[in-house]
Amino acid sequence: QKIVNRFGENLNGFTFGIWGLAFKPGTDDMREAPAIYVIKELVKRGAKVKAYDPKAINEAKECYLKGLENITYLDSKYDVLKDSDALLLLTEWKEFRSPDFDKLKSLLKSPIIFDGRNQYNAFNLKKKGIEYFQIGK
Repeated sequence: QKIVNRFGENLNGFTFGIWGLAFKPGTDDMREAPAIYVIKELVKRGAKVKAYDPKAINEAKECYLKGLENITYLDSKYDVLKDSDALLLLTEWKEFRSPDFDKLKSLLKSPIIFDGRNQYNAFNLKKKGIEYFQIGK
């Protein structure tokens, strides 16, 4: 809902970078992973999605998001940010804890993060000029 509040009901023309597909870090388990529901809703509203996860990409492609259009899987957390309108953090993998926020800001079209794991410090990001939304655990 916070994404819709920020970008509108119709997400045609928007691309969202996703960090994390797995239900929890350290596994490729996607059963009931928030990423499934979030990605399907974004695509249903017309958005494109670029996704990265250290272990769950094959699980997503072959099972949970099989046949879903407008999703691209990439091999680098920073590659998903190129030309994306915002970043959605959905799994708290260790490699996502301390990203290079300056690099993140330079790659995104708009420096916007929707943090589904409440992993980052809102005050520090706002000082860096990054729009930040906690979307909760």
